[in-house]
Amino acid sequence: MLTLAWRNLWRNHRRTVIMLAAITVGVWAMIFMTALMRGMVDDMLHNGIRNLPGEVQIHNRAYRDDPSINNSIPAPDKNLLKALQSDTVKAWTQRVRVPAVISSERDSRGVTLLGVEPQSEVKIGFSLDSISEGRFLSDNNDDGLVIGARLAERLETRLGKRVVIMSQDPKNNIAERGFRIIGIYKAKLASLEERYVYTGLETVQTLLKMKNRVSEIAITGEDYRNVSSWYPAIEKAAGKNMQTLPWYQIDTYLSSMLKMMDGFVLVWIIVVFLALSFGLVNTLVMAVFERVHEIGLMQALGMRPSMILYQILLESLLLLIIGLLAGNVLAIGTVIPLQDGIDISAVAEGMEMMGSSSILYPALKLNDMLLANTVVIFLGVLTSILPAWRAARFDPVEALGKE
Repeated sequence: MLTLAWRNLWRNHRRTVIMLAAITVGVWAMIFMTALMRGMVDDMLHNGIRNLPGEVQIHNRAYRDDPSINNSIPAPDKNLLKALQSDTVKAWTQRVRVPAVISSERDSRGVTLLGVEPQSEVKIGFSLDSISEGRFLSDNNDDGLVIGARLAERLETRLGKRVVIMSQDPKNNIAERGFRIIGIYKAKLASLEERYVYTGLETVQTLLKMKNRVSEIAITGEDYRNVSSWYPAIEKAAGKNMQTLPWYQIDTYLSSMLKMMDGFVLVWIIVVFLALSFGLVNTLVMAVFERVHEIGLMQALGMRPSMILYQILLESLLLLIIGLLAGNVLAIGTVIPLQDGIDISAVAEGMEMMGSSSILYPALKLNDMLLANTVVIFLGVLTSILPAWRAARFDPVEALGKE
């Protein structure tokens, strides 16, 4: 039956090749476009998690509604430290994060002042490669200031110049001091360059009279998709007096983007295949009509209708498998060379509004490829049932009378 199905498939080379080309291009489009969309969404998620930053955050329960210095938390105790040092935690850091005003000789801007532990901050989110001038902070007592390139441009200041930072202490008094700019960074999202300024954790604690208290503790694991498997242990160790939330509860927009992408992949694959299915059905119907006399002869010689049905479905399956193999190879050969990044800086402003950077990195996921192949095989065989069923229903006497 397999040999017979293979020979029947190539009786009309032109029609078969055209259909194979259509399936190949369709499968390529499914996988290639999915890889582009997956890459964009992954970039948005990574950027969003870096902006938080951290996959899990611990705050005072009132901090998210009022991110002031009064809603701080103590440094981790023994139980929390033990949980933070577990194998499931890749890195963690604590920071002071408060609203502030930065002033230069030319202008003033509202910013978020971050007092950080430089070594752990680098592990959890800040990239040293983003420093375009100067250096990053050296330790918790470093009293230098690292600002974004765009903020430096807005303030009309530069590396080595002094600026003034103003914020509020726990008694709502103005706390201010001068800082020298020791580093300027460039972020993937230009808007971040105007928002965040960095200095040493203990420097900010001294300025704001916070003693050993911090605004938040941020934790990251190996995979942002698997946070739910380990963050409950952190939540339990932190206790009920503090709020422990994963990234998908902190930023529901990012969570909805991930769910939407998973749904989009399935819808996109089905839509593309529905367009292909018309060509597939047409090919099989024409193949059946050309062999009416032959099918009648096989029935007269004793072939059961179920075997005729099986033969037509087998032809469809062979056609789909060849098309899938060619489409997968073409998709892999197209996506892999582009994984170093596609420059889309021409639409950078629009992409930034969506939280994505100006370089798009296609993400070829095995699960997406398996889903595309499974859907194509399933729907392909399903749409082939009609012409196969019609062939199996031929009356042998009437079929033998047709040429």
